[in-house]
Amino acid sequence: MTTKKKELIITSALPYANGPLHFGHLLEHIQTDIWVRTQRILGNKCIYLCASDAHGTPIMMKAEEENTSPEKLVDKYMNEHKKTLEAFQVNHDCYYQTHSEENKKYSELIYNNALKNGFISKKNIKQLYDQEKKLFLADRYVQGNCPKCNAPHQYGDNCDVCGAKYEATELLNPVSIFSKKTPVIKESEHLFFSLTKLENEVKEWIDKSSLQESVVNKLQEWFKDGLMDWDISRDAPYFGFKIPGFEDKFFYVWLDAPIGYIGTLEKYLKDMKEEINAYDLWKESSEFEIYHFIGKDILNFHALFWPALLHAAEFKKPTNVFVHGFLTLNGNKMSKSKQNFLLADQYSKELNSDYLRYYLATKLTNKIDDIDFNLEDFQKKVNTDLVGKFINIASRVNKFLKNNNNKLGSKIDEALIKEFHMEAKNVFDDFVNLDYSNACKKIMKLADMANQYIDKNQPWVLAKESINEKEIIQISSTAINLFRILNICLEPIIPETASKIKSYLNLKDDSYVNLEAFIKNHEIESFEPLMTRIEDDNITYLQKVSESG
Repeated sequence: MTTKKKELIITSALPYANGPLHFGHLLEHIQTDIWVRTQRILGNKCIYLCASDAHGTPIMMKAEEENTSPEKLVDKYMNEHKKTLEAFQVNHDCYYQTHSEENKKYSELIYNNALKNGFISKKNIKQLYDQEKKLFLADRYVQGNCPKCNAPHQYGDNCDVCGAKYEATELLNPVSIFSKKTPVIKESEHLFFSLTKLENEVKEWIDKSSLQESVVNKLQEWFKDGLMDWDISRDAPYFGFKIPGFEDKFFYVWLDAPIGYIGTLEKYLKDMKEEINAYDLWKESSEFEIYHFIGKDILNFHALFWPALLHAAEFKKPTNVFVHGFLTLNGNKMSKSKQNFLLADQYSKELNSDYLRYYLATKLTNKIDDIDFNLEDFQKKVNTDLVGKFINIASRVNKFLKNNNNKLGSKIDEALIKEFHMEAKNVFDDFVNLDYSNACKKIMKLADMANQYIDKNQPWVLAKESINEKEIIQISSTAINLFRILNICLEPIIPETASKIKSYLNLKDDSYVNLEAFIKNHEIESFEPLMTRIEDDNITYLQKVSESG
């Protein structure tokens, strides 16, 4: 009996369109891409989506700073983001932006459905207002003294000194970061999404979705503290979508940002000239499974507000939300001001993307612990594992096969190869379970076994006597078979190198489906260096640019 193949919609969180991508962005997109590639290798249908998050005051302010329009700014960074991610072999089926007609359509639809179903209310709130800038000030745009401990230079949401949380209007001696003037308190009518009415529905979704244990524990804390209704509107001026029925009210960026997943799906279906729309795949009766990959800093939006909003609007809730920790650099939080910051493009100018993909994979588990990118460890890990263990297998038997016109023999150690076949399946189980670290350990254990096999049989010693030629070819052919299996295992992680190896093996269409095949009487290509070591100069360069901020 054959297992029915799954149909999956998979997303990475949306990078904000006001600057280039840094290493933290790459962690998530590489994690997602490995999972997508794994699912496809296993025969499942995947639609992999992402977009640049395009709305909000920071976009508006950045556009003003660069003397351009918000629309042009978003277009610029969307194209940059797409190009950067492609350089790291992250291949979305559609990479779009949230400032689109498709997203506007679904934002209005979801809002109107939630309104119709009684989950939208109105309430007057008090906000700080910059009279000179003529702008309501979000938490990040005002500083003052903490109302609890009087610490100066604190933002309008929480104190970095004592940890207290408060409203911006509670700040002592508040100052706008724009005009440097004291803002006034101004009242405005806002729209609220009634999250409190949907607490039971969100809890039910959590119970069904197999969220990571630590994620569930965090959500339980929020439930214990008590959920609050969600302010989904912002006052003009604001770059975003106007709320239907209002001239000076806009959707808060975090309302339309996740809806951007649906808008991007709509764009993909249009581009593919499908006769269905995004709702057909995102409606409650759809057989598509929906998976979101996010960082732990946006957990509340994706695991509380988002499933609640989808329920209120009669859309399908996510099958699961996979959460990862932060990426640190050399043991410290990435920060431009602290001269510990690395942009994705700075790396790609110096080194192959597969190096980074592999190193991050060795660190990624299904936990939400923070991950450290240590430059020295990175160099050692790549040189030892990929070059010294994996690529070295082919390199060690190359000259013996060259003497045989690069042709594998008819006899191989089938028992050993079958052992590799079985373990390779376990590797893919780890990929599916997001335990990439354990998968890499298993792959390198197999690489060690392959090298030990060569060490034990010593073809270089046998080569001293021509009578041993057939045995040498058998050893070398076995080693290449083992090398091929390892390449299949590593393909989701290092796709560019894996493709080169397939060409070298003259097996361009080789895949997991053919895993249990034996390669005999097969001509391969002449050996060329498939991967080079990371040199000290490479690390010195990365260290230097990271310290420049």
